[in-house]
Amino acid sequence: MKRILILCSAAALLAGCHIYKPYSRSDVQTDGLYGQDVPADDTSSIASLPWTELFTDVQLQPLIREGLANNTDLGIARLRVKEAEATLQSSRLAYLPSLSLNPQGQLSSYDGAKTDKTYHIAASAAWEVDLFGKLTNAKRGAKAALEQSEAYRQAVQTQLIATIANSYYNLLTLDRQLDISSRTAESWAEVLRTYEAKLQVGEATEAAVAQARASKLSVEASVLTLQKQIRAQENSLSILLGRVPGSIERTTLDGQRFPDTLAVGVPLQLLGRRPDVRQAEAALAQAFYNTNAARSAFYPSITLSGSAGWTNNNGAAIVNPGNWLLSAIGSLTQSLFNRGQNITNLRIAKARQEEALLSFRQSLLKAGCEVNDALMQWQTANSRLKIIAEQVTSLRTAVDNTQQLMEFSNSASYLEVLTARQALLQAELTETNDRFDQIQGIINLYHSLGGGAE
Repeated sequence: MKRILILCSAAALLAGCHIYKPYSRSDVQTDGLYGQDVPADDTSSIASLPWTELFTDVQLQPLIREGLANNTDLGIARLRVKEAEATLQSSRLAYLPSLSLNPQGQLSSYDGAKTDKTYHIAASAAWEVDLFGKLTNAKRGAKAALEQSEAYRQAVQTQLIATIANSYYNLLTLDRQLDISSRTAESWAEVLRTYEAKLQVGEATEAAVAQARASKLSVEASVLTLQKQIRAQENSLSILLGRVPGSIERTTLDGQRFPDTLAVGVPLQLLGRRPDVRQAEAALAQAFYNTNAARSAFYPSITLSGSAGWTNNNGAAIVNPGNWLLSAIGSLTQSLFNRGQNITNLRIAKARQEEALLSFRQSLLKAGCEVNDALMQWQTANSRLKIIAEQVTSLRTAVDNTQQLMEFSNSASYLEVLTARQALLQAELTETNDRFDQIQGIINLYHSLGGGAE
């Protein structure tokens, strides 16, 4: 047995170095990952903020906490982490010998002779010598799988936080649009009453009254549509929170405050901060160790086993009391012909490792693209809000002027009043959408940088 171990040790030194090699990250290009138009020389990043410091709304924070506690998808992700932890623990215990107890008893009698009573009380142990890295690679692969599961849990968590925040601010946007539409419907009701009064004295036409009534009914219909959308959004958010559908307590869109400037940090930080990128790299590490395990299948398996017991059956004679029975075995198993199965497994493992490498690089490119998109969304919304604010101010002045001209003179036609009010309604709704787009850009940037993982 000593000679066997010496020969195997020499073989391991010659051929098994790569099998024991740990995973190391391949070269990845991160320069310019956010795009050429995004400066990324500042190491600070909005993703370093805890979500409680970014989303300061007093009604939103309890909702996020409730979602983190009750969301089904996040609960499943946590259970997957526990499964991976159990698998890793099992792979660590594989280094220890297996022990078993095998007591046996027998009664025998031949042709009415005196009954012979024999017994055998034994314990056995077996230990696989990890000379060619099979157990080591299994353990390292299980650890990479645990890191992958943990990164997946964090990815689900960041997505959940972003989705709850998006849904909440969408509710605030719909509330604001509902308020604008309701006020517009009331103002159209006043216009309609004015035209009906003017019609009685011959200062307005039937066409003007009909047009004012149609405009009022159109806005009232949009109010009903917005109410339906609000209910659907509340129900959707309730599902995310793990509760039955119902109303959601919330504040207003006007009361929201966010940072005026957003830092994205350097692209290299995505490797350690963004969960889906870390998940892809953990999958690559697991594929690397699976390839090493496939290589180790070409080398022999060495198992040391032994047993010790107390028996009263020693060969053909039965003695009483019994005697000790000891045995020790060393075995070496080397596959000589396995119908090409080991070669096939190695080729498959190598191909999957290449697939994992491509997926890792693609996840990094996707992350950089999402950062660029979110930053552009926020910047564009900021610029649009400045323009639309001036437009709303001008249109409100136009509405007031045409309203006064209509009430106190005949110099403003119903078409001018209609055009001014419809333009103001559309501009106010657009301003609300741009405000939501601005907030959504902040949320998307925070999420794309890996914020909210902890």
